Amino acid sequence: MKNLTVDTPLEQINKKVEGTLVEHLGIVFTKVGKGVVEATMPVDSRTIQPVGILHGGATIALAETIAGLGSMLLVDASTYEARGIQLSTNHVSGAKGGEVLGIATIIHQGETTHIWNVDVVQGERLISTIRVTNMILRRR
Repeated sequence: MKNLTVDTPLEQINKKVEGTLVEHLGIVFTKVGKGVVEATMPVDSRTIQPVGILHGGATIALAETIAGLGSMLLVDASTYEARGIQLSTNHVSGAKGGEVLGIATIIHQGETTHIWNVDVVQGERLISTIRVTNMILRRR
């Protein structure tokens, strides 16, 4: 993910995650910009609990994925990398079937940490809200 910028075509960004958890969960980036990233994720056999609703762990994976990409787009990725170090999650509703949309918005962009708010929605309904903290590290 070193060579990505906010101007990188979505098709190229989505190609970079082939063979990873992101692809396995069916996460597809749909919007990238400075301080905002959006992606969809299906609510299907890959992402549900045995009772048939969206698994909280899949929701958290979506949040960390889009916030992580967002941080990488805000730094010189040839020099720095972003690592998720803390998440705080509130699941407020369930989702059955269809897909959810994750919307990550930066709320703090420091030199060593970025804090993102991620809302996961299905239509107009809030499914989860997640606060993600990323540490910004110099590459070795």
